[in-house]
Parts: sequence; C-alpha cells; structure tokens
Amino acid sequence: MKLSQGAEIVSQIADSEDINPIMSRHVAAPSLFRHGSILTDSEGADELDRSALTNMLNHIHFTDRFVQIMMGHPQYKETLLLRAFPEPCMGSRLICTWADDSSSSLDLRILSFRYLVVDDGRSIILAPGVMHEISPKHIAIELPEKSFVHRQRKARRFMCHGVTAELFQSGFHACGEMVEFNPTGFRIRVTPDPSCSFRWLNSEENAMIKLQGKEKLLFSESCRLIRQEGGDTVRDIVLSPLYDDIRRFRKKPCRNLRQDLNPRPKMLFTHPFLGNKVDLEISDISTSGFSVCEETEERLLSPGIILPELTINFAGLLKINCSAQVIYSKPTGEGSYRCGLAILNMDIHAYSSLAHVLAKALDPCANVSSDINVDALWEFFFETGFIYPKKYRVIQHQRAKFKETYKRLYQDGPEVARHFTYQKNGRIYGHISMVRAYERAWMVHHHAAKAMRNQRTGFMVLKLIMHYLNDMHRLPSTKMDYAMCYFRPENKFPDRVFGGFARELNDSRGCSLDLFGYLPYTRLSLSPKLPEGWTLNPASDLDLWEYERIYKDQSNGLLLDALGLVPGKKDDESIEEVYARLNLFRKCRAFSLRYKQDLSAILVSNRTDFGFNLSELLNGIKILVARGETLPWSVLSVAVAQLASDSHLERIPLLFYPISYVDCKDIPCEKNYQLWILNVQSGNEYMEYVQRRFHISYKQIKAPTC
Repeated sequence: MKLSQGAEIVSQIADSEDINPIMSRHVAAPSLFRHGSILTDSEGADELDRSALTNMLNHIHFTDRFVQIMMGHPQYKETLLLRAFPEPCMGSRLICTWADDSSSSLDLRILSFRYLVVDDGRSIILAPGVMHEISPKHIAIELPEKSFVHRQRKARRFMCHGVTAELFQSGFHACGEMVEFNPTGFRIRVTPDPSCSFRWLNSEENAMIKLQGKEKLLFSESCRLIRQEGGDTVRDIVLSPLYDDIRRFRKKPCRNLRQDLNPRPKMLFTHPFLGNKVDLEISDISTSGFSVCEETEERLLSPGIILPELTINFAGLLKINCSAQVIYSKPTGEGSYRCGLAILNMDIHAYSSLAHVLAKALDPCANVSSDINVDALWEFFFETGFIYPKKYRVIQHQRAKFKETYKRLYQDGPEVARHFTYQKNGRIYGHISMVRAYERAWMVHHHAAKAMRNQRTGFMVLKLIMHYLNDMHRLPSTKMDYAMCYFRPENKFPDRVFGGFARELNDSRGCSLDLFGYLPYTRLSLSPKLPEGWTLNPASDLDLWEYERIYKDQSNGLLLDALGLVPGKKDDESIEEVYARLNLFRKCRAFSLRYKQDLSAILVSNRTDFGFNLSELLNGIKILVARGETLPWSVLSVAVAQLASDSHLERIPLLFYPISYVDCKDIPCEKNYQLWILNVQSGNEYMEYVQRRFHISYKQIKAPTC
C-alpha cells in the first residue's frame, strides 16, 4: 500500500530524545524536507489568501501547536525544517519563537528563508513570505498575499501521544512509541532489546505490531515494513497493515439482521491513538456490530484498531457503552469509506437494551428484559396452565416469598436473569426466561404461550431468545459457554425443538441429552448417619476426575462441563459472589459418597432463592451415580438427608442419573426430565436447525395488525 508523498519529517539523529509534537522545548536535531518536488509543482496547488492563513495560524497558537520554517543551508545544500511556535497574528507580520533549542546551535545568519510550512496532516501549506528578522530566540516574517496548498495525501496524517509500540519478527523484538498515524499506515520509533539488533530486522518480511495505551491493547496485527530511518540504537519505522479486513469471529450462516434505524444512532468515542473526540453516524446495526461512513480525507479508522470505550447513542435518550474493533474499511465510490465494527464486549444490561431496541424495531410486540407488570405475568402463568394445581401446591405456603423473588427478577433486572415476552396492550401472550444457573451455564426455562390471533407466540419468544443468544455468548462479560434446559420427554414441543436437534447433530460434545429421574424427597430416612465404611465429604478434584471417566463411558455429554464439575480456572468473581452482590442467594456444592476406597456417587447440592425456578430444579440435589450395583438406596437416602438438613423446602427435588439406577433400585420417581445442554459454539447449527425444521425466519418478524 503506497503511503502519502507529502512533507515528511524525519529526524537525522535517531538516537536523540523522543520528540513531543506539541509544546516540546528540548534539544532535537533539525529535520530535512524530503519531497522537494512539490516546491516546483505550483500547477497542482490551490491558493490560500492571507486572511485565511492568518486565521489558521491563530488557531495553531490557540491549540499550542507548532509550524515549521523551511530554511536553505548553503554548506550542506539541503533544506532544513525548524519547528517554531507562532505568536498571535493580527496583520501581515508574524513572529514565531523557536520550539527546539537546536535552532540556537545553528548559525542562523547563513540560512536563507524559503517557506513557512503548515502541515495539517492532510495537506501542506507553503507560504513564501519575506523574512524581516532572525535571532536565536525568534524569527519575524512578512506573510504573502497568496500561499500554496498541496493536497497530496489521500488520508490525513496525525501525530500520536501516549501509545506504546512493540515490534516482533522471528525472534527480533523492539519497543518504543507510536509517532504518527493515518488509516493507511503509521510510524513508530523503537529501540531493540539488548539481546537484539536492527541488523536482524528483515525489511522484506512482515512484522507483528502491538500498540497499547493506558495498559489497554489497541492494535495487534501483521504489517509490512515500508521504510525505516535511523541508526543502530533508535529507528523510525513506517508500516502498513497487511490486511484490509480481518475475521474477528467465526463466520456464521445465521446472523442477526443489520437494521437501518430512524433516527440513526451515533457512535461516540475518544480515538485511542489521537486522544480527540469522534462522533460518527451509524449506518446499520445489529447485536454483533455496526457500520459507519467516513469522508475519505477525514478518515480515522483502519482495520484492527480496538476502541476500548465506545458509546452508542440513541437520540440522546439511550446510551449503550461497549468496546469494539474495526474489522474492515472499504471505499464506497462516493468519496467516503464504509467501516465495519464488531462489538467485543458490553455488560449484559447494555446488551439487553440494544437487543430490546432492535427487537422493537422489527416487532412492536417483542420485549427483551423490559419492565413488566408482574400481576399480568401471574395471570398469564395461571391462565396458560403453566402453574398447574400440583405445582401451585408446592409454592402456596410460601407465596409471599415467591412473589418477592419474582419482583426482584422481573423489576430489578439483575444481571443473572433475563426474560423475553410477546405482549400487546399490557397483556402477555408468550414468555420465556433464563437464569445464570452455574458459573458458565445459563438455564432456559418458563416457556409458555397462549393464542394471539394467527401469531405463533410460543415460537415468537423462542425466536427472541435465540436471537439474543446468537451474539450474547461472544461477550466475555456474560460468562456463557453453555445453554441448558429441562423438559419432559413426553412433551412433544420441547422434544422436537431441543431434543430433535441433539439427535440430528449426533455430537454429544456439541449438544447432549441426559435423562434424569425426578423424586420430591421428604427427608425421611431410616438412620441419621451412614453405615460403617461409608463417607460423605466435599468432592475433591480426584473424585471429580474419577467420575468424569465413568460419565464419559455413560454419555460423554456436557453435564459436568455445564455444572462446573471439571477442574479448571475459576472466574475472579464466583457465581455465589455475583448473586450475593445482587442481594440474591445461590449455592452449589459437590460431595462424594464413597464406600471405603470406591466412589459410589457424586451428589450436587443446589440452593437458591425460593421460586427462582418454578419446578425448584435449582433447589434440589443431583445424584450422579458412579457404581449403582453397590449403592443401596437406603444408604443413599441417608446421604441425601444429611445434605438436605438445612433446606427450607418441605419436599426436596432429587434428580437421579443415570435413569437405570432408578429402575434397578425400584425408586418411586414421579417423572423423568431430559437435561438438554448446548455448547454455544454449536449455536449457529442449532439456529439453522430450527429455521429449517420449523420455518422460522431470522430476517424479519411480521408485526400483528392493530
């Protein structure tokens, strides 16, 4: 990629101190003007009158920037550039004070004035003028009636501040700072590691560049080396990004629709290289990213740049903060460039707000974690039969506590719970929700619907949550590696929607099904303690490792991964700490039941606020049987009673796995539950399945007529 051919300033003593382009007053070597051809190219220049030049010089003074004085040196027969700070200019006479002490080391009397040079990064202004006075401290110039503007850069060049740079190439490593930037390339000033030498740097090979600011990564891409200047200690290196677009995420056949909203939102951010505020109109947007357009001469974005702090502003009423990365920049053919940005991260509240705005733009009945009338929700649950008599019997005695839990979930909007409704005029016709049940797994539950004209409201809310999950799992802040749900095998709808996909995919590491037996336990056991030889202790990594070997033979599914029972790195803030911070309760503990040296079962005790899940599947005990043939139910029931001693429930849900143990021991289970777990990396395959199997479009939702 060819860089601009405008006035290029290159230090001739590369080992000197770093040069700060604004308000620098230390000793620095004079720079040379490298492109003398533009001095004779008056035909390609525009003219600028004195009044416009005067206004420009006063603006430079106001912003504490410098100009350059081009001087001829008779001895070296070269053209020097000396930096100077302009004083306020009220007429035709301009006084500039020298910016660098290097000017005092030169014999200024032998230098001949040629031009006053103003470089705005995009064009070069040459003002011939007449020098009236020169001294070691200042220079006085009579400004000309006309100056010449050479616009040779396709993109504006900017000086950079506070950005550290690292260069890597096959064992070579150099560190320094970023000096200049434009969207087609940039210049860095680096020093090699003591163990390295610039002689190792191969200018014909690409190099990896890493740019950081305030301890945040701003750019890390392969670049080609365009040019380098300097000695063996310090060099200025000009580089150009190798690619015009990058692939931040794996390509997805099913993508959420990009929408052109009216009014259009804006993208507001501080440029990480330049430090200036930027305000750009967003052309289209989805939950994965958005695009903007820049004027060709005012471009500030290039592929690979990371924007750590960015705000999406919807008409000044809704502001969504996120981080993003520029993934492409392409000319439109209309004097502008279209830039695409991928959203890297945002908190779940911001993501929900964005998803809600986009869902509403497609369908006014769609709602994503918005304010909800809890009384209307209760009416909906009872009317649809979702809370049936047997289930209501479980919650009736603690209905006050139950109502309080749902008030916090649906009105306080905690980050561990999201809900999706399809409603019109305050009446709810479809509902589904999900909670962060384990460290890296979210549980989908409470799916219910009722008729609304010809709308398939059950599918509508299912589509809403699938749109939501399609991009949510890419955000590190959401802590989502797995999505899971329980359903009854005889329930045809979830068995087709969830179970059908697991069977079609036929990859238990992508999506798994595990069948559990369900028994509400009354805490009655024959003995208060375990028989001799039996022990119940917190599960160690060795216990979990041993059960993992057994589970792989039984299922090789995702159960242990989703439940966080595979040893690995823990998050800085555990799920229990997250719930406590939100004034909610969550506790999950694994125990090993052993007979002497043999592992018989892993018991996972789950505790949460009452009513968090209507079937209380997060308020029970999962029994993962390792050796069912040697584990009597009488012994297991004692272990269960010990773990359930502090439960607030009268009947504690037990889930047995594998189901063969229940059949073998004649345990009177009430029903079976399938536990469906999806590795979110297979999420796009699932969306394709539902789209194909149930004819659900992911591009447009038709709004019902009023």
